[in-house]
Amino acid sequence: MLFWILWIASLTIVTWVSVRIVKKYPQYGFAALTGFYIVYLAAVQIIATRLITFNLGPYIFYAPASVIIYPFVAQVIDMINEVYGQKMTHVAIAIAFATQVILVILFLMADTLTPAPFYTLDPAWQEIFGMSFRIILASWVSFLVCSNIDAVVFAKIKQRYLKKETDFRHHGMLNPYVWLRSSASDALDLTLDSVIFVTIAYLGIMPVLPLILGQIVSKNIIGFIDNPWFVWYKHLLKDKNGTGTPSDPVQG
Repeated sequence: MLFWILWIASLTIVTWVSVRIVKKYPQYGFAALTGFYIVYLAAVQIIATRLITFNLGPYIFYAPASVIIYPFVAQVIDMINEVYGQKMTHVAIAIAFATQVILVILFLMADTLTPAPFYTLDPAWQEIFGMSFRIILASWVSFLVCSNIDAVVFAKIKQRYLKKETDFRHHGMLNPYVWLRSSASDALDLTLDSVIFVTIAYLGIMPVLPLILGQIVSKNIIGFIDNPWFVWYKHLLKDKNGTGTPSDPVQG
């Protein structure tokens, strides 16, 4: 129960704060959303070291704890894309990737230092934060490929149904096209990420099929559950004329 309380609270706070900044301080909106994006990615890198159990009744899946956050990453991509367009979304992805490279370098830098003789937790630190080149490569490749595909698919769906979406302008959160572009792009992102990451990281070491299936199921369940927050984000962005975006978004 505590998990879901914290999960709902964090997603609600980020969504509401993002809307407030984008609408009231549009010149800082892109930076704020990119900041949340980077925080999520850093959290994914850190908590991925813990394996957790997903008990779905007759089925039990095992996956890294990062699967509970990675769908948030996909959602922030959509939030940036919705207001600032595809081009700026690719910029945000590039910035976020650079920060993850720096994060890994800092971890490796700390790892080269000699621990204090009385520091008894160093073996545990090494075990938790020690990252193999293969895991790092898998993480970077899957992130770059899947995030950019997500940005393209989201933008294509939005453009494809832009005219039809105007017919639902006054239907608030019942607009099916808002749901479609977020859920479809995220599902593709989360599924491809699971396949690419597990294959590169564990092929020839562990049975990859169960790991892939476990990540696909768990990520998409979380992704489906958090989709209403994106719809709420879109709904809150509406101006007084119901256009659904701030008065001066930076479209790309």
